[in-house]
Amino acid sequence: MIHYRKSILSVAAAAVVAIGGMSLHATEASAQQRDILIGGGSVTGVYYQVALQTCQIMNKHSGGKYNCVGRPALGSVFNINAVNRGLLDFGVAQSDRNWQAANGTADWDGKPVENLRSVFSAHPEAVLLVTRADAGIKSVGDLKGKTVNIGNPGSGQRGNSMDLLPLYGIDPDKDIKAEGLQQGEASRALVDKKIDAFVYTVGMPSAAIEEPANSTEIDILDINSDAIKKFISDKPYYVLAQYPDGIVKGVDAFETYAVKATVVTSADVEDQVVYDFVKTVFENLEELKGTHAAFRILKAEDMLGGLSAPLHPGAIKYYKEKGLM
Repeated sequence: MIHYRKSILSVAAAAVVAIGGMSLHATEASAQQRDILIGGGSVTGVYYQVALQTCQIMNKHSGGKYNCVGRPALGSVFNINAVNRGLLDFGVAQSDRNWQAANGTADWDGKPVENLRSVFSAHPEAVLLVTRADAGIKSVGDLKGKTVNIGNPGSGQRGNSMDLLPLYGIDPDKDIKAEGLQQGEASRALVDKKIDAFVYTVGMPSAAIEEPANSTEIDILDINSDAIKKFISDKPYYVLAQYPDGIVKGVDAFETYAVKATVVTSADVEDQVVYDFVKTVFENLEELKGTHAAFRILKAEDMLGGLSAPLHPGAIKYYKEKGLM
């Protein structure tokens, strides 16, 4: 009996040692894993999908080397500033905001973000002016006296709104009742008749446009005036864009201008981390294209376009290896 108890105790002790050893190895493995945080945009927008889906690909294909988290965030300006402060490893930002930050204009007037580095570009994003069909808005000029969401502070769409409206003679501070809602709130507010229109910059198709279209009749206005063409003529980060009938349920063909979504980082992020991130995304591009309709048109050679800040050395290393630059 005594021998039996000793045997049980020996087995129990061995189990404790084994479990302790396993815990130690798990802790060591966790310590060796590099955390990556990527900031996107509103949960209804495509920026969040860029952050979320690239992280999922990174986690799936990096052999446990990285723990990547894609999170919702407040948009381009926020993401660039958070990357610059080391709060994010990567962020998604409009190509125009990328250029402004790198060159010290707009929100960064006289204070260029010198550490800002480009990684790759993703989908094109249209600047959309979306209205309810019963709001009596048939042109941009008809917005006067209306309630219009111009985007939350710190978002790229806010900057696009502030560029767009004055080109049509509209003072955002005087001529409209301007709201600063996150896009999910704005889409609901349009259906609930709390706003008459919203400006939104997004890859198409987008749930933020499709959801209100499923609940009420909407219009997307043409933004293709001579003033717009002149405005974008000296800005390499903008392009004119045409969308066909039915790109959104019940919406006729329309024209507008577009930017590109760009993934940015800081010069302080390690070259190996950026190299691994770019390599993993590009070598699993077909998988990424299948995760969202806005990504279907992605081509590796196009993903180096619209990058206004200097490329990160880690990205350059991969692109040179693959003959992309």
